[in-house]
Amino acid sequence: MTGDDERAAALTRLAVRHLEVVALEASLIADLIGMVEASVGSNADDEHDPEGSTLAFERAQVQSLLEHAQVLLADISLAMARVNDHSYGSCTGCGKQIAEERLEARPTATRCIHCAR
Repeated sequence: MTGDDERAAALTRLAVRHLEVVALEASLIADLIGMVEASVGSNADDEHDPEGSTLAFERAQVQSLLEHAQVLLADISLAMARVNDHSYGSCTGCGKQIAEERLEARPTATRCIHCAR
């Protein structure tokens, strides 16, 4: 595979991952909006409900997942910039090439498996 082919494959992997995370982010935002709208005007005492988690806990959990998705989007943008400046695939720890299998599994990886441990 040529350098251009490798760059194109990396950009494709990153673009696919970007679309997946954007879809996840949209779903989480919709969930969060739905939770907030469902609780408006409600005087439910979910803090003392023995039947499971509270609404506040569920909202916090979705908010945490949303924040993680936003971090992933930032990581994808940084990885795309590394593809463009030709540093993508080089370990930031030791400088060696990151294994192709690792980049396929984690397209935003910045360190080889040895340095990541």
